[in-house]
Order: sequence, then structure tokens, then C-alpha cells
Amino acid sequence: MGIRGEVFSTKVALPNRTYFFNVKENRMGDLYLNIVESKNKETGGFDRQSIILFAEDLQEFLKGFDESLRVLEKSVRNKKKPSNQGAKPRRVIKREPSKSEK
Repeated sequence: MGIRGEVFSTKVALPNRTYFFNVKENRMGDLYLNIVESKNKETGGFDRQSIILFAEDLQEFLKGFDESLRVLEKSVRNKKKPSNQGAKPRRVIKREPSKSEK
């Protein structure tokens, strides 16, 4: 067995929530990542959500995570572009050049 318990921990504090990334070791010596989201409840206290990822599952997890990020980033980029939704289609009018322009 290794050191057992917490191996590494870092946090990302945002205005309305905090994320904790904790690398831990279980009793069998297996390493895992514990990601915790913590946010204040309106009624007081904290609401915590947690996900545990074992080291041997990380590569497959990251594939799905990366794919999800690409879709999210594409969606965000598309929302930033000006939208013509609801606008009438434009009519293109071709103009013949005048004799002086020829």
C-alpha cells in the first residue's frame, strides 16, 4: 500500500460555486480523482455534488469529456455570431455598370 488518503488537492473558486479536484488513494492502493462541486444553499449551508473517477477509467472518461467540450465550445461560438433569425431574406439586386464605369 502507498500513502493512503489524499495525495493532491486543488480548488477553483468561482463567484457562485467552488470546485475541488482531489487525487486520493483507497485502502487497496488504487488512485482516483474526486471532483466536488460546492455551492451555497439559499437556506444556508452547502450543496455538494461529487464524482469519482478511477485512474484506469480516466482515458475513456477524457474522450467523452473532450467530445462534450468541443460541442459546448462550438455552441458558444455560434451564439456569439450575429443572428439573422426572424429577418426577411435579402434580395440581391445586380446593377449594370454605367458607361463611365466600363
